[in-house]
Amino acid sequence: MSNQKAFGLWSAVFLGIGSMVGAGIFVLLGEAGAIAGNLVWISFIFGGLIALLSGYSLAKLATVYPSRGGLVEYLVQCYDEGVFSGSVSVLFYMSAMVAIAMVAKTFGVYAAQMFTGTSNTLIANSFAVGVLVVFMLINLAGSSIIAKSENVIVIIKLTIITLFTIIAFFYIKPNLLSLKDAPPVINVFSSIALTFFAYEGFRVITNTAEDMKDPAKLMLKSMTIAILLVMVLYVATTFAVFGNLPLPDIIKAKDYALAEAAKPAFGETGFVIMSIAALISTASSINANLYAVTNVTYQMAVNGELPEVYDRNVWHSTQGLVVSTIILIIFVLFFDLTQIAAIGSISILFVHALVHIGHLLKIDKTKASKTLVILAILGTFTAIGLALNYTSKHIPSVGYYIAAGFLLAFLIEIFLRLITKRVVKKQTKEGIIKKLEDEIKEILT
Repeated sequence: MSNQKAFGLWSAVFLGIGSMVGAGIFVLLGEAGAIAGNLVWISFIFGGLIALLSGYSLAKLATVYPSRGGLVEYLVQCYDEGVFSGSVSVLFYMSAMVAIAMVAKTFGVYAAQMFTGTSNTLIANSFAVGVLVVFMLINLAGSSIIAKSENVIVIIKLTIITLFTIIAFFYIKPNLLSLKDAPPVINVFSSIALTFFAYEGFRVITNTAEDMKDPAKLMLKSMTIAILLVMVLYVATTFAVFGNLPLPDIIKAKDYALAEAAKPAFGETGFVIMSIAALISTASSINANLYAVTNVTYQMAVNGELPEVYDRNVWHSTQGLVVSTIILIIFVLFFDLTQIAAIGSISILFVHALVHIGHLLKIDKTKASKTLVILAILGTFTAIGLALNYTSKHIPSVGYYIAAGFLLAFLIEIFLRLITKRVVKKQTKEGIIKKLEDEIKEILT
C-alpha cells in the first residue's frame, strides 16, 4: 500500500460526494416523492441533518483512530478485540458488498438501455461486470489515481446535474409546488429513511484517514462540506423535478424521475443527458465504494478478522480488492439483489448506530460533544425505525432476515477464527511495527 498522502480537503470532499450522489438520487427521489409528494425536500433536509450528526461522530473517531478500515477499526477500538466487534465487522463488509453490487446492477441496466435499447439481463450483467473490472484496475493503481479519477468524475456529474437544475428552474410551474396540494406532513417523516440512504456514502471519507494529509484538521471539515453540498444539491434538484412534473407522472416514472423531469426543458435530448448522468453517477459511486471496501478488508485482515490474503500487496493495493471484486461479480451474476439490498442497507444503519454507541465509551479520548454523539445515536435509530416500517410493507419478514444476517456474520467470524487461528487486534503503532517485522523475517527466510 502506498504511503503517499493522496487526499487533501477537496479530494476527500469529492470522494464523499461521489459516493453519496450515486444511484440514490436517480432512483430514491421518485421513491421518496411517491410518499411525501412535493414536500419531499423537507425529508431531504431531515435526512441530511441525521447524516451531519452521524458524520460528526465518525469524523471525531477518525481523527483519534486514523485508519483505512474506517468503521471496522472504530468497532474494535470501542468494543475491544472480541467476537462481537469481529461479527459486526463481517456484517458491515457483507452489507457494503451487496450495496456495491446493487449499484453495479443499476449501472448495467442503464448502460444496456442506453447502448442497445433493451434491458436484456445478459447484456446488463455484462456492463455491470465490466464496470467492476475497470474500477478494480483503477483502484489497483493506487489511492492517488482514485482521488484524481474521482475528482474528474464528480466534476462532470455535478456539472450536468447543476446545469439541469438551474435551467429547469426557469420552467417551474408554481402550482405544482403549492402547499394546498401537499400530502399530510406525517408522510415527510415516513420518507426520511429513503432520503437518509441517499447520504449514507459519507462514511467513505473516514477510509481516507491514513491517506489524508492532516486528518485532525481536514476530516471533520471535509465530512461537513461534502454532506452540506449534497444536501443543497438534493433540495434544489427536488424543487426542479417536482416543479416540472405532476406527482402522478413522477410516481409513474419513479425509477427514472430525474431523467423524465428533464423533458420539459430539453425534450428527449434531456432524457438522454440525464441518463448519461445516471451512468456517470453510478460509476463514481462504484469507484468510491470499492476504494472504501478495499481499505475495510485490508484493516479487517490486519486486525485478524479476515484471512491474510486480504492484506497482501498487489501493485498499489491489496489482494483483498481482487477477492472482493470476484465476490461482487458472483453477486451480480447469480443473485436477485433487490430484497437483499434493502436488508443490507438497514444492516449498515445498525452498524452506524453501534459505532456511535461505542463512541460514548471513548468520548474522553475523542473530545467530541456528548450531546451531538447522543443525537447521532437517536437520529440513526430513528432512520432504522422508519426504514423497518417502510421495508416491512414490501418484505414482511425483514426483521427476521436482518437477525439472520447477524447470525450468519457471527458464524462466519467463528469459522474464520477456527480456520485461520488468527486473533483480532487493534491497530496500534506497536502492532504495525510487529507486523512489519514478521513480514521482513518471512521474506528473509
